[in-house]
Amino acid sequence: MIELIVADRCTDCGACVEVCPTNVLERAPSGPPQLARVEDCQTCFMCELYCRADAIYVAPDCDRRVAITQETALASGRLGQYRQHSGWDEWAGQFPNEQWLMETVFRRAGEAAAGAAGADDKRTA
Repeated sequence: MIELIVADRCTDCGACVEVCPTNVLERAPSGPPQLARVEDCQTCFMCELYCRADAIYVAPDCDRRVAITQETALASGRLGQYRQHSGWDEWAGQFPNEQWLMETVFRRAGEAAAGAAGADDKRTA
């Protein structure tokens, strides 16, 4: 879930606002975008991928907020890590962009969940 935008790094380009599929972010009159509807975040990481300033921190936990300060986020070295490891922009030559593999990951997770649900149904019958 999106947790914070580091104001000192944000360039106010608005890319994160435009790519968010669930309208979590809103442009502010000045400064970085506002986290307007965090509860709608799907943890898709699109905002983080499109943030060339590496100013956005999205925690991998999609069920609940994770408390983190700007100082902790900056010290962690995680800002921009997802974009880097996805081979976006300046990282294209060093890391392969394998986002297309996520379809397989999601399909296998769905099959595993369906299998687990079927096993639970058999035990309760």
